Amino acid sequence: MKTISTTQARKDIGRLITSVRETGAVVVIGRRDAPEAVLMKYPSAYSAEVTDITNVNAYSESFSFLAQEPELYTAKDLKKRYV
Repeated sequence: MKTISTTQARKDIGRLITSVRETGAVVVIGRRDAPEAVLMKYPSAYSAEVTDITNVNAYSESFSFLAQEPELYTAKDLKKRYV
């Protein structure tokens, strides 16, 4: 994740929003090298039946990078019962 200062975020807020919307990138905004806020794409779908954080996690595509990660477990591994 890219981290930028609050000063830089204020100067470039329009460009940042456009970039996040179009690329799905996540930007951390902070002061003195301490992260304070996250700018991420708003969910493409939203359900009033679940919490805001669940909506963000499920629909914002913030975790879409995981699709490029290798699978660690097979379906068989997930079905195995450990007693």
